[in-house]
Amino acid sequence: MTTPPHTANERSYADLGRLGVEPLWRYYRNLFPAEPHSLAVPFLWRYHELRPHLLHFAQALSLEEAERRVLMLVNPGMQDPPATVNSLYAGIQVVTPGETAQAHRHSAGAFRFVIEGEGAYTTVDGARLRMRPGDLLLTPGWSWHDHRHEGTGPMMWLDALDYPLVNALEAGFFETYDQRSQDIRAPRDLPASQYVHGRLVPAWDTERATASLVGNHTWEETRRAFDAIAHDAVGSDVDGIVLEYTDPWSGGPVMPTLSCRIQRLPPGFRGAARRRTPGTIHHVVSGRGTALVDGRTLDWRDKDVFAVPGWAWCELTNTSRTEDAFVFSYSNEPVLRALGLYRETLTERMG
Repeated sequence: MTTPPHTANERSYADLGRLGVEPLWRYYRNLFPAEPHSLAVPFLWRYHELRPHLLHFAQALSLEEAERRVLMLVNPGMQDPPATVNSLYAGIQVVTPGETAQAHRHSAGAFRFVIEGEGAYTTVDGARLRMRPGDLLLTPGWSWHDHRHEGTGPMMWLDALDYPLVNALEAGFFETYDQRSQDIRAPRDLPASQYVHGRLVPAWDTERATASLVGNHTWEETRRAFDAIAHDAVGSDVDGIVLEYTDPWSGGPVMPTLSCRIQRLPPGFRGAARRRTPGTIHHVVSGRGTALVDGRTLDWRDKDVFAVPGWAWCELTNTSRTEDAFVFSYSNEPVLRALGLYRETLTERMG
């Protein structure tokens, strides 16, 4: 009796699996989709809901029980391993007065955007950088870093890392410093003060690092940049008055894998819709508004964080008629541009 063709095929497919191969024709459409479909979903984390839990665990857990008291902002679509959008992570960390954080370093690039508090600083490769609300403090990959709080109230900041990307590339390393805190090798805030002027940089410093040498982009300088622009600039139909934090040597992004931007949405601003390949994480510095993401409305206000997945339509609106809204954001745009994979699509503003 002749074996039916489908039975013979199934036996052959089973043999292929045991040999460590699979037929392309069974997977072709899944391997080459017509457009990206992110596992991440639009999501909003409300700071006023998270803050009491952070304060609780800051009191309930010792540093021995929880060295880094951080609430990870885990996207419902990316829970294992945890991430906020594809290839990027965000969390909110709290440090209380008198505390230190063990010095360590890792391959993943990281930064802190300070939300509230005074009197703390982070030390990055021996340089001490003060932390104040609205400051962006960089920790390039494989830089030693630790924290110390000498103020009087809780210190909270947005933690951002690209470890999902680094781990996906199987390129992650981690090392703990041989003492809890680093020795200070440079005057406080020296790197930032030397490079903050942008077009005027120290000629004696010939180092060309892969990340920006400005460790601390202060809110004072950021606000000064916006004030210099005043309300004269046309800005972007999508992002309003948007500025990018840059490397003073190259003029490019602050890190090879991370692009950081800050935008001012004027009162009543309604942005045109855009979708682009990088997933983006937004932190509201101040103000109130909405993000319409793939048809889902996220109502944001001061200090909230929201996720916009890659290739999702997003439209930002400042719902206040009298006050500006300031929104910080970061994405893995430099990676996609370097690989020739960046793409965006715009729609005309409606109404």
